[in-house]
Amino acid sequence: MGTTANRGIRGRRVAALLMAVGGLLALAAPHAGAAEDKLSKETTACLKCHDDPALETKLGDGKRLALHVSTKAFLASVHKEQDCTDCHADLDDKTHGKVRGKLKSERELTASMQDSCVDCHKKKYKQYDDSIHATLAKDGNDKAPLCASCHNAHTQVSVKVAAPIEQTPCASCHEEIFKAYAQDVHGLQRTAQGGKAPICADCHQAHAVKAASLDDTPRDACLSCHKDAFDAHAPWLPNAGLHFESISCAVCHAPDAERRVNLRLFDGASKQPLREKVGVPQFVRRVGASETAGLGLDERALWSLLTQFNADGATGPGKVVLRGRLEVRSGVHAHRLAEKGKAVRDCKTCHAFGAEPFQSVVLSIAGPDGRPLRHGVQKDVLTSLTAMQSVRGFYAIGSTRIKLLDVLLVLAVAGSIAGCLAHMAMRRLTRSARERREAAARAAAAPAAPAPPPDAGGSP
Repeated sequence: MGTTANRGIRGRRVAALLMAVGGLLALAAPHAGAAEDKLSKETTACLKCHDDPALETKLGDGKRLALHVSTKAFLASVHKEQDCTDCHADLDDKTHGKVRGKLKSERELTASMQDSCVDCHKKKYKQYDDSIHATLAKDGNDKAPLCASCHNAHTQVSVKVAAPIEQTPCASCHEEIFKAYAQDVHGLQRTAQGGKAPICADCHQAHAVKAASLDDTPRDACLSCHKDAFDAHAPWLPNAGLHFESISCAVCHAPDAERRVNLRLFDGASKQPLREKVGVPQFVRRVGASETAGLGLDERALWSLLTQFNADGATGPGKVVLRGRLEVRSGVHAHRLAEKGKAVRDCKTCHAFGAEPFQSVVLSIAGPDGRPLRHGVQKDVLTSLTAMQSVRGFYAIGSTRIKLLDVLLVLAVAGSIAGCLAHMAMRRLTRSARERREAAARAAAAPAAPAPPPDAGGSP
């Protein structure tokens, strides 16, 4: 009896458990179906074939193109509510998959999909169209990124979701720079804290990417986050404003970087970097004609070059001028930023005769696409009196020392001291004569004594 009763109890428990499991499965089934219901019949039909990881095709250049689209990844993407035909409107459902495609390369496919992106992302595409990336693409550079080069339309998630640092699309083209970034203060912080630290797009913008040679974009990018940077430097850094204007942030905050002086050609009227015109390589032609023996421009060649740019009147009423800036030598060095405690604070790093940053000098102009065109300049230009007119406004005390100016300064100081001593000696030698003249002057200025009054009694 007891054994039979126990078996009955266990049976009822198992039945109850099975009913509970069945209820849970029943609740879960509609949700699973709801995910599938988000896809249209047409898209579902497409994914029945394209969800095969082995699906691929051979292109005209002989390479294989993967055609796999994961249904799960697509449902997690921002495009999950779009139908396949919204972007692939040119496909013929009667011949698709039955007739061999005519694509020559993956690049051709990527370029052909640009218009589909524009239909929905007009504002972002306008930003991209004005960027250095679009300029390179229009010039025929087959490595310049297009929309699909950075965004996989089938798996693209919201940009608000912080992706792992290794999934940053910029790394595919800027590999060396990205390796440097991944190990600097920003990259390490990004790895540790996710979206709380800046990534490429935070400084360079995602779509409106400009060439770093234009204006002061890199410095402005730093100040957009470090808004109190000037106030933090001003108490201990002499002439903080001048330092901020003529030195890039990485010069001090990438302590192991190699540095150089960049003399940039500027339009004196608009205060904008001078740009080479499309099809008119004036800079390349003129520096080639001015330089001798391949040693870089000397002070005479530099002055001649400025004279030529000002003579053609291409810049309007303003004059072409040079603006000197201390910077790191490459983009890789610029992305080796250290924590602020390791930043350069020793003035002798720059303000000492023969300082390392002043051993390399280049002259640069923005090319037609915004990228810099550079040419070597002899470092003696920075210490030449005849080049002062060319490189005015860039004289670092203690480093770009012009010896003749030092001699003139010593003579001026010595002359001032000698003049003071001579003045004091003359005053001492003429002291007695000056005292006599002062006494005579006081006596002459004193009033005459009054005459005695007449006798009141009169004469006898």
